[in-house]
Amino acid sequence: MRSIQFREALREALNEEMRRDENVILMGEEVAEYNGAYKVSQGMLDEFGPQRVIDTPIAELGFTGIGVGAAMNGLRPIIEFMTFNFSLVAIDQVINAAAKINSMSGGQFFCPMVFRGPTGSAGQLGAQHSQNFENWFANTPGLKVVVPSNPYDAKGLLKASIRDNDPVIFMESEQMYGLKGEVPEEEYILPIGKAHIVEEGSDVTIVTFGKMMRVVEDAVVEMKKNGIQPELIDMRTVRPLDYDTVIRSVQKTNRLVIVEEAWPLASISSEISFMIQKNAFDYLDAPIIRVTSRDVPLPYAPTLVEAYLPSVERIIEAVNSVMYR
Repeated sequence: MRSIQFREALREALNEEMRRDENVILMGEEVAEYNGAYKVSQGMLDEFGPQRVIDTPIAELGFTGIGVGAAMNGLRPIIEFMTFNFSLVAIDQVINAAAKINSMSGGQFFCPMVFRGPTGSAGQLGAQHSQNFENWFANTPGLKVVVPSNPYDAKGLLKASIRDNDPVIFMESEQMYGLKGEVPEEEYILPIGKAHIVEEGSDVTIVTFGKMMRVVEDAVVEMKKNGIQPELIDMRTVRPLDYDTVIRSVQKTNRLVIVEEAWPLASISSEISFMIQKNAFDYLDAPIIRVTSRDVPLPYAPTLVEAYLPSVERIIEAVNSVMYR
């Protein structure tokens, strides 16, 4: 099977869906003439033209609102945020319009659109350009929130998101655009809301999503050297959450560590922890441990960035703790 970059997998998904459905359009800053800030939309202006690949002003609230109106009137817009940090400028349109219009109209209007772009830390970008808002958007009924961790998932989940009749928040990582992985040439679609058991194990369940998967996989290599066999679950989607897959795993391993890049308060890991203690408490042989980013704005200094983010060392320490090692 061929190996392509994360950005190429996204581009293939966009191209295939725009060829399949003329109502799919792409809007955002630098998506057309510049081929995308991260070159995800490279070549798309040439194929689909300026009516469907649309450069916008630096006005997230404005072009997000235009996208919502377009979706309500039969189009399927894909809104690219250069970073989800900038989505805060447009959050009123996302939360109070896109997410609510189906319910408020009694099902008369749908809002089939995708909001996509990079999320989280990407090096020394400072406190205002390094944030994770997966849990913010996942808190909102009416939205679906997808966070892929590899090129294969990115393509299959983006195609599913574009075809979905609900608004979907599709969160990527700037540090993953160059990541390579195997992607089939034939068409495939992955279901939204279904977690993936990346690796089966018996000693401890480790749950994560997005680019934290890379960190967890490095930690798993070290754990195996010490005789620990973890079961690794990639959530893929954080709204809806696939609770059942995690519950079944904990019933087998009796221990749970959750790794996530966001701040700890009211996070996705908080929600998973609650549901496990509610539905699988009697199976737990140790308290659940979460490994998150530190509860501070992200510093700029490289040493502090390293201390801020979940690391291999912190994940191994958490696993050793739940195994009483």
